[in-house]
Amino acid sequence: MKIHKEAIVIDLHNDTVQRMLNKEDISVRTKTGHIDIPRLREGGIDAAVFSVWIPPGNKSKPYFAQAKKQIDLLLNFAKKHSQQIVTAYNSEDILRISKAGKIALMLSMEGAHPVGDDLKHLDYFYERGVRSIMLTWNNSTNWATSASDETQSPAKLKHKGLTGLGKKFVKRMDELGIIIDVSHAGETTFWDVIKTSTNPIIASHSAVASICPNHRNLSDDQIKAIAASGGIIGVNFAPWFLDSEFVEKEKVIKEQNKARIDSVRSVWKGDALSREAAIARLMQKEYDKILPTLNDLVNHIEYVIKLAGVDYVGLGSDFDGISVAPKGVDDVTLYPNITKELIKRGYSKKDLGKILGGNFLRVLSEVEKRKTPN
Repeated sequence: MKIHKEAIVIDLHNDTVQRMLNKEDISVRTKTGHIDIPRLREGGIDAAVFSVWIPPGNKSKPYFAQAKKQIDLLLNFAKKHSQQIVTAYNSEDILRISKAGKIALMLSMEGAHPVGDDLKHLDYFYERGVRSIMLTWNNSTNWATSASDETQSPAKLKHKGLTGLGKKFVKRMDELGIIIDVSHAGETTFWDVIKTSTNPIIASHSAVASICPNHRNLSDDQIKAIAASGGIIGVNFAPWFLDSEFVEKEKVIKEQNKARIDSVRSVWKGDALSREAAIARLMQKEYDKILPTLNDLVNHIEYVIKLAGVDYVGLGSDFDGISVAPKGVDDVTLYPNITKELIKRGYSKKDLGKILGGNFLRVLSEVEKRKTPN
């Protein structure tokens, strides 16, 4: 499709490095997962943001060392396959790499746990190419509380929101030119970030709470605050964040298939993400009957546009971090379906350019311009 091919298409969030850690070769088409180089090309993706994430239960090495390993893996992969995919460090790199007919790989961090309590670690990760950092994952850091902890176990928290150290981290990220990502952040943390940062803020992979109430989704006020900062919301493809009916129906099918699911979990030796993907494959027929659709996904995109404006929305699939995806966007090859649906709803070529990637390029460029790293 011409409009899709001519746009700069950027996926703001994936967890594909977790598959790479399991020795999957994403330079070739794979039979599992959502992303590999051939499928990125088929989907017309110009740039993909690969997230460094440490599962909270993984204590095999310090978080910093594990993050370094993942960064090394991604950077070395790009070097090895430089005829197809190239590391991008800024907005100009993305445009240059795309113009050369290659895919841009940009680094982010999901949960600032590898940063620890050391501000110098922010400098290190920036130097390695990390250009956006989520302050938390589902588990809080020492200086920022997560959406999960604030809503599901608030009594266990020693504090809520950003601590004094957390505010120093936010200010240092502004100085370095690291985009602050509030996906997974608790609401108290969110508003502390809005008060503390002077840069555009992103939520790389979140959706709309007014459509699907979920502690990970954003309220209307949060969406408007991100827009007021000049930032964007990357709409998440996770069915749990798109459709409340799916959440309830999944509970039923999981209960009905409890014995099958327990049999997989009892023998599974791999990581949690690949385990849940295996369970989803086992229950594919059941999931096919209840999954939300492309239409549901675009409803969230359109809600953000109508509430805040077309300049403040993007796409953050969470591919390879989710076990199932909406019908019609089963993997990254079907990204053009999103463009088709947006065209069907009357969005112009200019609008599509913003939604598909232009808005993220603008934020990236603006944060770069404002950096004062010394």
